[in-house]
Amino acid sequence: MNRAPFGNSLSRRNLLTALAAVPAVALLAACSDSGEEAKAADVKPANPSTPAKPATPAAVQVPEAQGTVDMAELLKPGALPEKQLGKDDAKVTIVEYASMTCPHCAHFAMTTFPELKTKYIDTGKARYILREFPFDPSAEAGFMLARCSKDNYFAMVDVLFKQQPSWVGVNNTKEALLQISKLAGFTQESFESCLTDQKLLDDVRAVQK
Repeated sequence: MNRAPFGNSLSRRNLLTALAAVPAVALLAACSDSGEEAKAADVKPANPSTPAKPATPAAVQVPEAQGTVDMAELLKPGALPEKQLGKDDAKVTIVEYASMTCPHCAHFAMTTFPELKTKYIDTGKARYILREFPFDPSAEAGFMLARCSKDNYFAMVDVLFKQQPSWVGVNNTKEALLQISKLAGFTQESFESCLTDQKLLDDVRAVQK
């Protein structure tokens, strides 16, 4: 996965400027959709005069387990406090690594997660941990704003996923995020203060190291 060309040289002040020119290319590359689109372009339309043959179900092979997960290692404290839903003593722990600009993550958040939360998290059967894994500067900004929302972290994440088409890959990502943030109680000053917090930016990136 290739990140947008910011590297580690991103300073507190140029994140705001950079957001205005973030291309959708980084998102597409990160989510690896280009290969699927290329395959789709090679598919020839069927001849309408030729009856279609019934599809033959493909055999499904369950992949073998690739070892076990060291939960103590997985749940070691990181640079930022964990953002969790559910009870600490739940028997099942779900850890999601997500990027705010990934359409698949947004689709999961809007279609699958609500049922997962109702059936398992809200009933105490599982706890859910969301860890920031930003693909690009826009995703970094989204997570920074969520972190600056304090107790409204998950509410901000939910809004940003639902509103993803309005701020990802647009001409002025900064302005789009500002308008969404104002609805969440941010002012111009608190918005810029959040996005120029170098330590917060470094901490959001730390999970990828």
